[in-house]
Amino acid sequence: MKPSFAALTALLISSIPLPGATTVKKSDFGKMPDGTPVALYTLTSSTGLEARIITYGGILVSLKTPDRKGVAADVVLGHDDLAGYLGDKGTYFGALIGRYANRIGHAAFTLNGAAYKLPKNDGDNSLHGGTMGFDKRVWTAKEVPGGLELTLLSKDGEEGYPGNLKAVVTYSLNGNNLQIHYTATTDKATVVNLTNHSYWNLKGDGDILGNLLTINSDRYTPVDAGLIPTGELKPVAGTPFDFRKPTAVGARIAQDDAQLKLGHGYDHNWVLNRTGKGLELAARVEDTASGRVMEVYTDQPGVQFYTGNFLNGTVKGKGGKLAAIHSALCLETQHYPDTPNKKSFPTAELKPGEKYDTTTEFRFSVK
Repeated sequence: MKPSFAALTALLISSIPLPGATTVKKSDFGKMPDGTPVALYTLTSSTGLEARIITYGGILVSLKTPDRKGVAADVVLGHDDLAGYLGDKGTYFGALIGRYANRIGHAAFTLNGAAYKLPKNDGDNSLHGGTMGFDKRVWTAKEVPGGLELTLLSKDGEEGYPGNLKAVVTYSLNGNNLQIHYTATTDKATVVNLTNHSYWNLKGDGDILGNLLTINSDRYTPVDAGLIPTGELKPVAGTPFDFRKPTAVGARIAQDDAQLKLGHGYDHNWVLNRTGKGLELAARVEDTASGRVMEVYTDQPGVQFYTGNFLNGTVKGKGGKLAAIHSALCLETQHYPDTPNKKSFPTAELKPGEKYDTTTEFRFSVK
């Protein structure tokens, strides 16, 4: 039986992108050592914002946005091919981070009376989910309206964490905005803290010390020698950590400050000023040379501001260019580091029957 004219017309119409819609295109990005294929998805919005994401690590490999003259540039650091990402041992360029982003002190925590030990991959601490975190896994991908949905099952005991955790992360574009929506469920009480670890350079090249940064925060969490929060929430007023007004990233980065010395620059969590539960402005970055502006909105309690202090010119990035210190900055929305060991911090516990559900949005414009 032949399909009716009406059915054929409906099928044809459904295949035509709607005005203002985001397009999604899939291509190959190589294979893992065990033969598992890795796909690349290119998302393009109606305004021309382009995001490229691979299924390995859920990595944002490229984000292209125009300057004030309309010239687009890639504003995230990364590698040209899969081999570059597989060989990268410590930058986490553009990756999805889990099961717990940032550091957990002494690579251990106690939850509901049970003790859990994690891999020590950052001195005495566990960093970004351990030695085989979510950044080193191949996610299952599915195209959805406006973007890409990535799913990963982290089994009970993986990297020391309790519970079978199902994580779903959706990248979507809407005009000049990149939204990342994270959800997770578990069958056993666990801790969860997911984020994206993109390194941003709104100029597209060079250092970020001249970028004007604003962070919507009156307090930050000072750290010890292992970069683990001491538990104090310290006022930023009168310190190099005060970015409540637009301030050049490099204006005070070299000051004689104990916290800056511990982090070799900025590598700290800011306690965001929040008034509700929805998306609120966390940070704003402006590159006066190109005119590009990025605003970060989130419903999370904190943001890690990192100035690429451990990029030392040995990691080969796109086009064979070596990634130098301060060649990009990170703004990782998150729960505070070491929350599982700091009962005074907002809890990161996820229980069976609950849903971890959080959103971060990167909004781009020009000035």
